[in-house]
This record gives sequence, structure tokens and C-alpha cells, in this order.
Amino acid sequence: MPYKIQITAPVTRAATIASKVVASTEKREFYGFRNRVHHLPFIQVPIDLPVYRMENFRTFTDQRDYIAEHGKKADYFLAGTESEEVQQAQHQLLHRLALKGKADSVIPVAEVLEAEGQRQPLLITAGGIVVNGNRRLAALRELYDQGSKFAHFSHIDVLVLPADATAEDIVDIEANLQAVPETKLDYDWIGEAQLISRLVNLGRTPKVVADQLRRKEKDIKYAIQTLAEADLYLKEAPGTQGNYSEIREDAEQLFGDLPKLLEGKSEAMKEASRAIAWSLYQNKGRLEGRLYDYNAAIGSLADNVLDRVADELGIVTEVEEDADGDGEADDFAIDIGDELQSANFAGVIAALRSPDNEAAIEALIEAVQTEIQLDKGQKSGGAALKAIQQAHTKLASVDMSRAEKSTVGKISKQLDAIKRIVADLEDKILKHKR
Repeated sequence: MPYKIQITAPVTRAATIASKVVASTEKREFYGFRNRVHHLPFIQVPIDLPVYRMENFRTFTDQRDYIAEHGKKADYFLAGTESEEVQQAQHQLLHRLALKGKADSVIPVAEVLEAEGQRQPLLITAGGIVVNGNRRLAALRELYDQGSKFAHFSHIDVLVLPADATAEDIVDIEANLQAVPETKLDYDWIGEAQLISRLVNLGRTPKVVADQLRRKEKDIKYAIQTLAEADLYLKEAPGTQGNYSEIREDAEQLFGDLPKLLEGKSEAMKEASRAIAWSLYQNKGRLEGRLYDYNAAIGSLADNVLDRVADELGIVTEVEEDADGDGEADDFAIDIGDELQSANFAGVIAALRSPDNEAAIEALIEAVQTEIQLDKGQKSGGAALKAIQQAHTKLASVDMSRAEKSTVGKISKQLDAIKRIVADLEDKILKHKR
């Protein structure tokens, strides 16, 4: 049976701590509070007295998963500091973390405490909330619950923050401790990004946050953008349960790359590119190589990929009218064999997001693999030939017998533009032969 949480009333907690602080004759240095050294009271308190801090970025991902799995309200943890049920849930999450090492090179916290006992005091507020050492407290409680062998854990060592420590101070303490290299053990990328986001939401610039965490400013911006793309995926992508655990292990690079891949695109094309990215991520096991290898299919080649999928599925992509509204293209609005800049890919997006999307996914995978290979060829000496071959293939596939009468005029203008391009290319060929 796990350790059973029993909460001491907040007033009683605070009074107990205050009386021990007054009686304390020992203080220890602490450097993470308000950017200067403080000498904090060192005391011992009963092991059942402190309560876990709920705004804990180390357990953020696990908290979100717990909420989704158990159908709890979004603020279940944040609003549950004084709830024994919520404290019990947080205890289980923390103890699970305490049993984990990292990459087989860090001994789990629980094992260290079992072998060596408590070597460092926990850090608590004047009200008994644990600011640093939540995992250690969970591990100590489980050991104490095993019986007489660990009876000496009935009381634990703590340092006590001043009574005027604010919520912002506490977030800063976690950030400052996270910035110390030897303590950066087990924040997953989502929890770390949430911490960064919290600091920025306190009104600090990315530069200020970067200095605080001893990072580069670009890394802070990257984390914020990555988290925004991840949140959007979990909110809107079909087939997800909205749990951060779905993306904890292998999605950081994809969501981190997306902002740059989407840069300069219209909102419609951003949506289309995300549809490609999300579909590839959900079907990454069917791809050759790494997902990263297909970045171009999400970015610069997205139009080509979507056009191929539309052709394969028989989806019509309507071309938008020109900005002047006269329905006439200025010159060569459609770049044959390359991009359909003004195409509407809503039908393709809908197909990819449909529950019955197997045909669309197969078409997408084939399209991205084809375009990636073609792009590699374009970067070689055969680029011009490949482009001409693609244009020829597209033109040869045109069936004028099925063209709507309303499009004939526009088709004629496009063919005139093609003739001018062909003439220009032929002139260049003659010069090339000389």
C-alpha cells in the first residue's frame, strides 16, 4: 500500500513551523532566493507536515496525463494543494519519478535515500509547501511507511523561506535551481518549456529569462514556439488524446522545426503544412529514415506535395482569383511542375484529417517521398532536365475535353505564358550550345 497522505490544517502547519523557526539555533546558506545569499532557518518537522507544491514543472506532463486519464478538471492539481485526494495523486507521480534514474547514469533518488539517508534539507515555505525536494519527500515517505527500518525518517530536515516569499519568488527559485548544471536531471522538454513560458508570462523578456536560466535567447524563443506548436497539435490533430505523454519522447524536434518551416506562408498554407507534419508524425513508422529528413516536404515543397495528393485522390484545388478581381491572371500564375501558390488545398486537409484517411495517408507518403527525391535531383546538375520533364508530364496529362468553358480563357492565357517561357528557354539553349 502506498503512503497515505494526511494533511495538517494550514494554520496548524504555519504555527508549528513558526515555533520551530523561533527555537532554531542553526541557519544555512541558500543562494536561489531573490538573487542573493540568504541564511535560512534549519529545522526538523514531522514527515507528514509538509505538502507538495502543485505548480511543479517537473511533474507538469504527468499531471496533464493524469487529468486526461481520470477526467479531472483542468485546475485539478493547481487548486488542490489542501486536498488529500490531490496530494495523494501528486505523491504517486512524484514517487514514480523518484524511482527513475536518467540514461542509466543517474541513480534514482529513492535508492540514494534508502542507502544514505537524507543528506540535504528540503526547502519549504513558511506555510509548509515544499519548494525544492518534492521527489525526495515522496521517496522518504514511502521508505518511512515500510516500518521500523526507516523509523528515523519520522522527522525530516528542512530550510524555511521567509514568510513574505511570493508565488513569483517560488517560480524563480525553481528556475534558478534548474539553471544549475548538476541539478538538471529529469525535466522533460515539455516541463522545461512550461517553466520558460511561466517566466515569460511574469512579464520578462526572452533575454531576461535566458540570462536567468543561463541559456541563449534563441533557445528561450525556440522553447516557447515549440510548446505553442505542440499545444496546437494536441488540441486540433485528429487521433490524439490531448496527453503530453503522446509527444514527450520524440516530437520536440518536429515542433521545434515547424515555426521556421512555416515562416512566410499564408495562414491557409500554414494550416496545410501542419496537416502534412501532423500526418507524417502520426505515421512516422511507415517512413524511410528519420522524420527530420522530410522537413522540406512540410516547408518549401508543401505545395508540390499537396498537389500530388490532390491529383491522386481526385480532389479539385480551385485557383483563387487575382487581387484585382477581374478573373485574369497577370502573367503566369501557375508555375508548371513546381508550385500552385494560389491553390486551395482545403479538400486535401480534410482528407488527411478524416477518420477514414488511409488512402490519403498512402498518397501523402508517396508524395513526400517523390518530392524529396525530385528535390535532391533539382540540386544536382540534372535539375533543369528534371524540371522540364515534370512540366512535360503535367502538360501531357491535360484533358481539354473535360475542361469547363469558364476556364478556357484562363487556360489560353496560361498557354501564351508557357509559349513565352519556352521561347526564352530555347534562346538560352542556343547560347548554351555556342
